[in-house]
Amino acid sequence: MRARWFRHLVNLYPPYLGAGIRVAEISPDWRYLRVRMALRWYNRNYVGTHFGGSLYAMTDPFFMIMVMKNLGPEYIVWDRAAEIEFVSPGRGTVSAEFRLTEADLEGMRTHTEGGAKHLCWLETQVHGTAGAIVARVRKQLYVRRRTAGP
Repeated sequence: MRARWFRHLVNLYPPYLGAGIRVAEISPDWRYLRVRMALRWYNRNYVGTHFGGSLYAMTDPFFMIMVMKNLGPEYIVWDRAAEIEFVSPGRGTVSAEFRLTEADLEGMRTHTEGGAKHLCWLETQVHGTAGAIVARVRKQLYVRRRTAGP
C-alpha cells in the first residue's frame, strides 16, 4: 500500500477518528510520519487536558508499520513493549513525529542475519503547540528475519 493511501485509510480508522487522531504527513519511503491530535470535549480527561490513553494511542502502531514497510515481507516485526512518560499537561493540539534512519534499519538487518531475533527501542516525543514536551514514548520492536520454508 502506498503511504498516501495508508494516511487516508488510517484517518478513517474508528478508534483514531473517535479520538481525533490524524496522520498529517507520511513520506513515500515510510521513514517519516507526523501525527496530530486536537483537544476536544471527547478526548479530554477530568482536569481538561489530553487523556493519557489518547496520547499513547496516537503513537502506538507507527514505528512497527514503518519498519515493516522498510524491511519488507522477509521480516517479522511486532510491537513488544512500550513506555510512556507524561511530562506536562497536553492542551490544544499535540503532535508527534516518527523517523527511521538507514542506520536504524541496517542495525536491524545486521542483528537478524541467520534468523536471530532482535529487540530494539525507538523513541518519539509528543509536543504541544508551543513546542513543550507533553510526553516521551519508547516502543520496543521484535524483529526477526523469516526463515525459508521446506
